[in-house]
Amino acid sequence: MWLGGRLWLPVLGQVCSNLRRLTFARTFGGRRGPMEGTLSTEAEAASGLRAPAQQNGDAGGDARGELPTGRPEPAGPGGQPALGDAKQTSGSGEQAPTAAPGPSKRKKRRGTPGERVVPPPKKRRAGVSFGDEHFAETSYYFEGGLRKVRPYYFDFQTYCKGRWVGHSLLHVFSTEFRAQPLAYYEAAVRAGRLHLNEEPVQDLSIVLKDNDFLRNTVHRHEPPVTAEPVRLLAENEDVVVVDKPSSIPVHPCGRFRHNTVIFILGKEHQLKELHPLHRLDRLTSGVLMFAKTAAVSERIHEQVRDRQLEKEYVCRVEGEFPAEEVTCKEPILVVSYKVGVCRVDSQGKPCETVFQRLSYNGHSSVVRCRPLTGRTHQIRVHLQFLGHPILNDPIYNSVAWGPSRGRGGHIPKTDEELLRDLVAEHQAKQSLDVLDLCEDDLPTALTNSTAPSKDCLEELAASAQKMDAAVEASPQDLDTVSLAPGKVAETNIANQETDPLCAECRLVRQDPLPQDLVMFLHALRYKGPGFEYFSPMPAWAQDDWQED
Repeated sequence: MWLGGRLWLPVLGQVCSNLRRLTFARTFGGRRGPMEGTLSTEAEAASGLRAPAQQNGDAGGDARGELPTGRPEPAGPGGQPALGDAKQTSGSGEQAPTAAPGPSKRKKRRGTPGERVVPPPKKRRAGVSFGDEHFAETSYYFEGGLRKVRPYYFDFQTYCKGRWVGHSLLHVFSTEFRAQPLAYYEAAVRAGRLHLNEEPVQDLSIVLKDNDFLRNTVHRHEPPVTAEPVRLLAENEDVVVVDKPSSIPVHPCGRFRHNTVIFILGKEHQLKELHPLHRLDRLTSGVLMFAKTAAVSERIHEQVRDRQLEKEYVCRVEGEFPAEEVTCKEPILVVSYKVGVCRVDSQGKPCETVFQRLSYNGHSSVVRCRPLTGRTHQIRVHLQFLGHPILNDPIYNSVAWGPSRGRGGHIPKTDEELLRDLVAEHQAKQSLDVLDLCEDDLPTALTNSTAPSKDCLEELAASAQKMDAAVEASPQDLDTVSLAPGKVAETNIANQETDPLCAECRLVRQDPLPQDLVMFLHALRYKGPGFEYFSPMPAWAQDDWQED
């Protein structure tokens, strides 16, 4: 028996070895199969990009729908890559040859005859930052103490929203984008500025499907900001620290793109791929930190979560603030996350701010603020509750809050009425640019059949100013504008600052005064483990400062 066992050992060893190889082969093959299927699906989707053109008009040329020659492609960070980058066609419209599908590749999904096929959505590329091609879209000029951006062409890109599915482009534009008359969009179609899945739209009656990718080329105008420079306070291999002027947003949002700290640092200081470590409201000035790498950003954000950082602000408020230290622990409720207006409410999140008066000039007080939590507009809301709002706060020192202006949390109106009155007040002043209000969260009562309904209420300000300060072109005038797609490129190269379809180009706006772009709230100090950065005290916080 013992000899028999020894003779069987080599045989058993060979069997075990074969079983291990078989198991490995099955496991590896099972993992490889789905990957091959995914690549096959993407390749086949790229090879079928000409299908939408058959239903939406013959575009010809490059299937990627590139912008006219001589103009940079203004895709923003995190934006969708152009559908069709995986494949090009020749100028004659013939498709480039592709490899024959292998036996393991999936069959291409085809719709019923005559059905428009939608390419699958492209994955977002995380961490994409702004680069030279974005900074080169336009340039700055300075006038009357303001930094201004020369008008430029820009592509707004989006995938079809769920509520748009099954509706025509005509319906979407007429119900959700009423800032322009339908004649404008019809003229944009004739000019080749509307694209669906990277093919020019030929008819606004086309019905939208899930995953449809829309691109709209517009002539973009940005509001002016202060001409004060963005000064560097410190820079090392890990961080960049700047002194942010009031009125300049940190990153692109709403109508602002080039008039932002991110773009100014890239264009004027060659500082790119920065990661904001904290945020400041557009109207707030002072210390602003950026990380140079994602690793540094994550490390400092971990310190923020562990509450290892200290922030100190200074502001000038209404009246005589108490001389003793004041701590406010009132919870703050966000009236609407998109709108960005908050108020004190027992249902809000816990907050704590410590205040200490620094000086009083007989009319207003300079106060040091130490927020121990980081809620939206925390300092501004707590000062309003205490009855000492920031002297020139356009939101929390507004008459829209009622006679007491929100002191003690007394607001004699509903949230909807409050938002309506805030908008109405700044419409009357033609100063909606100072508000970061988005219309998506506003009640229907704030808009009517003649008011625009776009993503941001800053566009509402533009519409109001068109009525008051300029004569708009009528829809009939737009009917006469018929630019062939080939002529668009010639117009763009010749002069980017004017555009025949742009209503903004026909307006003459009154510039804001530089002092109207400043709010008396300043980030004075930012401290954490191993670092501490200061910003100079602003002029309005000096003891001898007097109101004009």
